[in-house]
Amino acid sequence: MTQPDRTLRWPAPTRRDFLAATGLTAAAAAAPRHAAAAQSAGFAFEITRTDDEWRAMLTQDEFRILRRGGTELPGSSELWTETRPGDYCCKGCDLLLYRGAWREPVDKGWVFFRHSEENAVLTGIDGPVAEYGMDPYTDLTMIEAHCRRCGSHLGHILLVDGIVLHCINGTSLAFTPL
Repeated sequence: MTQPDRTLRWPAPTRRDFLAATGLTAAAAAAPRHAAAAQSAGFAFEITRTDDEWRAMLTQDEFRILRRGGTELPGSSELWTETRPGDYCCKGCDLLLYRGAWREPVDKGWVFFRHSEENAVLTGIDGPVAEYGMDPYTDLTMIEAHCRRCGSHLGHILLVDGIVLHCINGTSLAFTPL
Protein backbone atom coordinates (compact mmCIF):
# COMPACT_ATOMS: atom_id res chain seq x y z
CA MET A 1 0.00 0.00 0.00
CA THR A 2 1.39 3.37 -0.99
CA GLN A 3 1.68 6.11 1.65
CA PRO A 4 0.19 9.50 0.74
CA ASP A 5 2.64 12.30 -0.04
CA ARG A 6 2.52 14.63 3.00
CA THR A 7 5.28 17.02 1.96
CA LEU A 8 4.37 20.68 1.92
CA ARG A 9 4.42 22.45 -1.41
CA TRP A 10 5.72 26.02 -1.62
CA PRO A 11 4.11 28.31 -0.72
CA ALA A 12 2.39 26.58 2.17
CA PRO A 13 -0.74 28.39 3.39
CA THR A 14 -0.31 30.25 6.63
CA ARG A 15 -2.78 30.49 9.49
CA ARG A 16 -3.52 34.06 8.36
CA ASP A 17 -4.34 32.80 4.86
CA PHE A 18 -6.74 30.26 6.29
CA LEU A 19 -8.48 32.74 8.58
CA ALA A 20 -8.80 35.34 5.85
CA ALA A 21 -10.23 32.77 3.47
CA THR A 22 -12.88 31.68 5.97
CA GLY A 23 -13.80 35.19 7.12
CA LEU A 24 -12.85 34.59 10.75
CA THR A 25 -10.35 37.44 10.86
CA ALA A 26 -13.05 40.10 11.03
CA ALA A 27 -15.01 38.17 13.66
CA ALA A 28 -11.92 37.75 15.84
CA ALA A 29 -11.08 41.45 15.57
CA ALA A 30 -14.59 42.40 16.66
CA ALA A 31 -14.65 40.02 19.64
CA PRO A 32 -14.45 41.63 23.10
CA ARG A 33 -11.12 41.25 24.90
CA HIS A 34 -12.39 40.93 28.47
CA ALA A 35 -14.03 38.50 30.87
CA ALA A 36 -17.40 38.69 29.10
CA ALA A 37 -15.80 36.90 26.15
CA ALA A 38 -14.96 33.90 28.34
CA GLN A 39 -18.49 33.80 29.73
CA SER A 40 -20.01 33.95 26.27
CA ALA A 41 -17.78 31.01 25.34
CA GLY A 42 -19.42 28.93 28.05
CA PHE A 43 -16.96 29.34 30.92
CA ALA A 44 -18.70 30.18 34.20
CA PHE A 45 -16.78 32.20 36.78
CA GLU A 46 -17.61 31.66 40.46
CA ILE A 47 -18.24 35.38 40.93
CA THR A 48 -20.23 37.24 38.31
CA ARG A 49 -21.55 40.78 38.36
CA THR A 50 -23.21 43.08 35.87
CA ASP A 51 -21.22 45.98 34.45
CA ASP A 52 -23.26 48.31 36.68
CA GLU A 53 -22.31 46.29 39.77
CA TRP A 54 -18.63 46.30 38.77
CA ARG A 55 -18.72 50.05 38.11
CA ALA A 56 -20.26 50.65 41.56
CA MET A 57 -17.41 48.84 43.33
CA LEU A 58 -14.44 49.90 41.16
CA THR A 59 -13.01 53.25 40.17
CA GLN A 60 -13.19 54.17 36.49
CA ASP A 61 -9.53 53.21 36.00
CA GLU A 62 -9.95 49.92 37.90
CA PHE A 63 -12.97 49.06 35.75
CA ARG A 64 -11.01 49.83 32.55
CA ILE A 65 -8.17 47.54 33.64
CA LEU A 66 -9.98 44.70 35.44
CA ARG A 67 -13.08 44.45 33.27
CA ARG A 68 -11.96 45.80 29.89
CA GLY A 69 -8.40 44.46 29.75
CA GLY A 70 -6.65 47.82 29.95
CA THR A 71 -3.12 48.48 31.20
CA GLU A 72 -1.97 51.04 33.72
CA LEU A 73 0.80 53.50 32.90
CA PRO A 74 4.26 52.29 33.93
CA GLY A 75 5.12 53.26 37.51
CA SER A 76 1.63 54.60 38.23
CA SER A 77 0.65 52.00 40.86
CA GLU A 78 1.70 52.36 44.48
CA LEU A 79 2.37 48.61 44.48
CA TRP A 80 5.16 49.01 41.94
CA THR A 81 7.53 50.06 44.75
CA GLU A 82 5.99 47.90 47.51
CA THR A 83 8.68 45.81 49.22
CA ARG A 84 7.04 44.66 52.47
CA PRO A 85 6.17 40.99 52.92
CA GLY A 86 2.52 40.37 52.20
CA ASP A 87 -0.19 38.89 50.05
CA TYR A 88 -1.63 40.19 46.78
CA CYS A 89 -5.31 39.48 46.14
CA CYS A 90 -7.61 40.18 43.22
CA LYS A 91 -9.19 43.62 43.55
CA GLY A 92 -12.37 42.21 41.99
CA CYS A 93 -13.03 39.28 44.35
CA ASP A 94 -10.27 39.14 46.99
CA LEU A 95 -8.88 35.78 45.80
CA LEU A 96 -5.27 35.27 46.92
CA LEU A 97 -3.20 35.41 43.72
CA TYR A 98 0.42 36.14 44.63
CA ARG A 99 2.74 36.15 47.65
CA GLY A 100 5.27 38.90 48.28
CA ALA A 101 8.06 36.30 48.43
CA TRP A 102 7.46 35.62 44.73
CA ARG A 103 8.06 39.25 43.65
CA GLU A 104 10.85 39.92 41.20
CA PRO A 105 12.72 43.24 41.38
CA VAL A 106 12.16 44.25 37.75
CA ASP A 107 12.47 47.99 37.12
CA LYS A 108 9.99 48.30 34.25
CA GLY A 109 7.00 49.98 35.92
CA TRP A 110 4.73 47.07 36.84
CA VAL A 111 4.58 44.40 39.54
CA PHE A 112 6.40 41.19 38.56
CA PHE A 113 6.04 37.72 40.10
CA ARG A 114 7.76 34.40 39.39
CA HIS A 115 4.44 32.55 39.66
CA SER A 116 0.97 32.70 41.16
CA GLU A 117 -0.88 30.70 43.77
CA GLU A 118 -1.83 27.29 42.43
CA ASN A 119 -5.09 27.38 40.41
CA ALA A 120 -5.54 31.13 40.94
CA VAL A 121 -4.73 32.52 37.49
CA LEU A 122 -6.27 31.63 34.13
CA THR A 123 -4.55 32.51 30.89
CA GLY A 124 -5.85 33.69 27.57
CA ILE A 125 -4.52 35.02 24.28
CA ASP A 126 -4.22 38.78 23.85
CA GLY A 127 -3.01 40.65 20.86
CA PRO A 128 -1.59 41.87 18.80
CA VAL A 129 -2.36 45.14 20.60
CA ALA A 130 -1.73 48.28 18.54
CA GLU A 131 -1.67 50.44 21.71
CA TYR A 132 1.44 48.50 22.83
CA GLY A 133 3.19 49.28 19.56
CA MET A 134 2.51 45.81 18.11
CA ASP A 135 1.98 45.37 14.39
CA PRO A 136 -1.68 44.34 13.96
CA TYR A 137 -0.76 42.41 10.81
CA THR A 138 1.56 39.92 12.53
CA ASP A 139 0.85 36.72 14.40
CA LEU A 140 2.45 38.15 17.56
CA THR A 141 0.31 37.62 20.64
CA MET A 142 0.75 37.78 24.40
CA ILE A 143 -0.41 35.51 27.21
CA GLU A 144 -3.01 37.38 29.23
CA ALA A 145 -3.50 36.63 32.97
CA HIS A 146 -6.98 36.65 34.56
CA CYS A 147 -8.34 35.88 38.02
CA ARG A 148 -9.86 32.41 37.83
CA ARG A 149 -12.67 33.27 40.25
CA CYS A 150 -14.08 36.50 38.75
CA GLY A 151 -12.31 36.79 35.38
CA SER A 152 -10.71 40.15 36.13
CA HIS A 153 -7.79 41.09 33.88
CA LEU A 154 -4.53 41.10 35.84
CA GLY A 155 -1.81 41.62 33.25
CA HIS A 156 0.36 39.38 31.09
CA ILE A 157 2.89 36.57 31.33
CA LEU A 158 6.06 37.67 29.57
CA LEU A 159 9.64 36.72 28.93
CA VAL A 160 11.67 39.36 30.79
CA ASP A 161 15.46 39.20 30.67
CA GLY A 162 15.25 35.48 29.87
CA ILE A 163 12.81 34.64 32.70
CA VAL A 164 9.08 33.94 32.32
CA LEU A 165 7.32 36.34 34.71
CA HIS A 166 3.82 37.50 35.54
CA CYS A 167 3.72 41.23 34.69
CA ILE A 168 0.73 42.45 36.71
CA ASN A 169 -1.09 45.78 36.90
CA GLY A 170 -0.91 46.97 40.50
CA THR A 171 -4.38 48.41 39.94
CA SER A 172 -5.68 44.82 39.68
CA LEU A 173 -4.35 43.90 43.12
CA ALA A 174 -5.19 44.53 46.75
CA PHE A 175 -2.10 44.25 48.99
CA THR A 176 -2.24 43.02 52.59
CA PRO A 177 1.04 43.36 54.51
CA LEU A 178 1.98 40.50 56.83
